[in-house]
Amino acid sequence: MTRAAAEIVAPAGSTTGTRAGGGRGTRRARRIALNGAGLLVALFAAFPVYWMIATSLKPSSEIFSSTPRPVPAEPTLEHYREILTGNLIPGVTFADFFLNSVLVAVATVVLSGLVALLAATAVARFRFTLRTSFLIMLLVVQMIPLEALVIPLFLMIQRLGLYNTLPSLILTYLGFSLPFAVWMLRGFVAAVPKELEEAAAIDGASRAQIFRRILFPLVAPGLVATSIFSFITAWNELIFALTFINDQDRYTLPVAMTFFFGRDDTAWGPVMAASTIFTLPVIVFFLLVQRKMVSGLVAGAVKG
Repeated sequence: MTRAAAEIVAPAGSTTGTRAGGGRGTRRARRIALNGAGLLVALFAAFPVYWMIATSLKPSSEIFSSTPRPVPAEPTLEHYREILTGNLIPGVTFADFFLNSVLVAVATVVLSGLVALLAATAVARFRFTLRTSFLIMLLVVQMIPLEALVIPLFLMIQRLGLYNTLPSLILTYLGFSLPFAVWMLRGFVAAVPKELEEAAAIDGASRAQIFRRILFPLVAPGLVATSIFSFITAWNELIFALTFINDQDRYTLPVAMTFFFGRDDTAWGPVMAASTIFTLPVIVFFLLVQRKMVSGLVAGAVKG
């Protein structure tokens, strides 16, 4: 009986081991395939950025060559020197446009974060009339095409006396970024237990102290995630910057980029060099806040 049982158990065990080994092999192959697909997607997304940087380092003769090369044969910084030391228009340098964009983007991020956090706290913590309608309107506003708002906003900016000023852009971008920021931060505020605030109030903390020491640190990851959206919105926008600003010395970088495109010719070397500099602040800002941004997006997806 023992030998017969051994003969029966041995094949069963070997079959189980084969199935386990096959399962591990299948999982390994699937993981390799997914990693390979992810790598291909990453390379596909990164190739335009690489080509932009590589083209900015090529001399003009190589850029317009009939046989383009992926790597510059004779790297040069002449295009960077041209845009950084020269004047795109009389009396205005590339640095002036860069500072205008930085001012508008930073002001938009700070104001949208502050207003959105206060609004999200009010929506999540208080019950008031038309609260649900307000939340629905936040979604409806984001469905309106921005191009349809150019003329109404232009007339409004004129009546407010803000035409041809950078605050007109800050207010406009603030209006575009607030609905998304309020809706996203509402989930973070609602996820903070009210018991923490009640315990702090019992210990004698004021509303301002509760907001600053308890609520704000817990909502900070979501605030960082929304700041990315606000920054990119203000940094890349072109239509309203071109419509609301008349003086060329107040143009932002997206508008300044149009100066490189002529009717009959395009200065591709300076365009790529300016685009590389134009991209750097977004990359730096993302690297500074990437950890908080990832945790904020994940937390918002789970708790919201």
